[in-house]
Amino acid sequence: MTDTLDSPTAAQPADGAARPTERRTRRGVPGGGLLIGAIVPVLLLGLWWLVTEVTGTFTAIQLPAPQAVLTAGIGLFESGDLFEHVGISLQRVLIGFGIGAALGLALGSLLGLSSIADKLLNPTVGAFRAVPSLAWVPLLLLWVGIGEDSKVILIAIGAFFPVFTAIHSALRHVDAQLVEAGRAFGFHGIRLLGTVQLPAVVPSVFSGLRLGLAQAWLFLVAAELLAAAEGLGFLLTESQNNGRTDRLLLAIVLLALLGKLTDTLLGVLERKALKTWA
Repeated sequence: MTDTLDSPTAAQPADGAARPTERRTRRGVPGGGLLIGAIVPVLLLGLWWLVTEVTGTFTAIQLPAPQAVLTAGIGLFESGDLFEHVGISLQRVLIGFGIGAALGLALGSLLGLSSIADKLLNPTVGAFRAVPSLAWVPLLLLWVGIGEDSKVILIAIGAFFPVFTAIHSALRHVDAQLVEAGRAFGFHGIRLLGTVQLPAVVPSVFSGLRLGLAQAWLFLVAAELLAAAEGLGFLLTESQNNGRTDRLLLAIVLLALLGKLTDTLLGVLERKALKTWA
C-alpha cells in the first residue's frame, strides 16, 4: 500500500511531466499572439483619427481621415476597379517572385555547393546585386517594352538576390562533418543536397524567401509607377496626379495588407517545412 501511495504515477506526475493545468497555462489564450500584434495598428488608427478629426492637425488634402479612405475604398469596390488593381498587382508579384525565387535557389545552390562555380560567378553576381532597382527600368523598357513581361522581370530581379544570397551563404557554411556523414551513408550529388544539405539550411532558405517576397512588393511599385495602366502602383500615381490623397493612402494600406498576408502564408509554409525537414 505504501509503495502505491508513494508512486509518482498514482499521486502525481513523474518529474518532467507537465500536469494538464500546466499545459493549459503554457498554451495561453487562443489567438493571444494575434491580439497582441493588433495593439499597435489599433493605436496608430486611433492616432490617425485623432490628428485628423479631433485636433485638425492635418488638412483633408495632407492626411484624410480614416473614414474618408474607407469611403474611397468602397467607391472603388463598387465600380470594380479595386479588384482589378489588387488582382493585377498580386498576379505580377506572385509570378515575378516565383521566377526570381526559383532562379535564386538554383544559382545559390550551384555556387554554394561548387567552389569552382563560386569563384567563377560570385563576383559577377555581386556586381549585378549592387545595381539599383530603377537602373534596370530603362533597359527593360527598351528590350521588352511596357507590357507585362518587363514588370514581371523587374519583380523577379528584386526577388532573386535575397534568395540567392541566403542559400549561397547558408550552403557555404553547412557543417562539413554533417556532409561527410551523409556521404558515408552513400548520399552524393542531388541526393546529398536533398537529404542532408537543404534540410540543414531550411531556416536560412525561408529567411531569404521572405526577404525576396518583400523585395518583390517593393519592385512592383517601382515597375507600376513608371509604366502601367492598372495596379496599385498605378493607383498611387493616378491619385497623386488627381489630388486624391484618400485613394493614395488606400493604395498604401492595401500594399501593406497584401504584403503582410503573403508573408504570413510563407511563414505557415516555413513552419511546416521546419517540422518536416529540420
